[in-house]
Amino acid sequence: MHLHKEGYKTILVTILVLTLLCLIVWHFVPWWQLQIIIYLGLSVELIWTISFFRVPHRSVKLNEDTILSSADGEVVAVEEVVENEFFNDRRIMISVFMSPFNVHVNWYPISGKVIYTKYHKGKYLAAYNPKSSTNNERNTIVVENSNEKAVLLRQIAGVMARRIISYARKDDAVMQGDEFGIIRFGSRVDFFIPIDAKVNVKIGDKVNAQKTILAYF
Repeated sequence: MHLHKEGYKTILVTILVLTLLCLIVWHFVPWWQLQIIIYLGLSVELIWTISFFRVPHRSVKLNEDTILSSADGEVVAVEEVVENEFFNDRRIMISVFMSPFNVHVNWYPISGKVIYTKYHKGKYLAAYNPKSSTNNERNTIVVENSNEKAVLLRQIAGVMARRIISYARKDDAVMQGDEFGIIRFGSRVDFFIPIDAKVNVKIGDKVNAQKTILAYF
């Protein structure tokens, strides 16, 4: 387990702000009982901020026939939809909602080549809202494997998530389980997979990135 590089600045700023708040409490709050309660609350905030940027060490079993989850969280949608950004045809959409307490690093679900990536500005609706997939700030990545099977990933910002970070670039050669980005503070990842794929999860399932098989080609 280690901390993600994108979290260093946020953690440092949080420490400085909380230190300042502790000094203010120490000088202006006369009741020591209340001071302790406030200090405990500030400590919880610091621990949560640090834990948000944790990156677990997990082994990945590479398999061209499997589509792994890119995110930790809960499956909130499994449905057949029309994907209009890239494929322009019917796909199975699997959506994974990440709460503020989940790991928020994202990893590639399959090995292959990045054939498309595009960032979209947008709103900040709650990530579990179905409209967030098309209306919220989001980043789209399409990876195609050696068998010409492609998966579209969509990183979606939520109410708390105000920054999507993606390292994916068109023509990148990528491996299943490699990191491609992180979303800050509560968000969602949508997967658009071939219509003939065999789905391996259902709504309400808890999934782990790099481990849970969402579907089979």
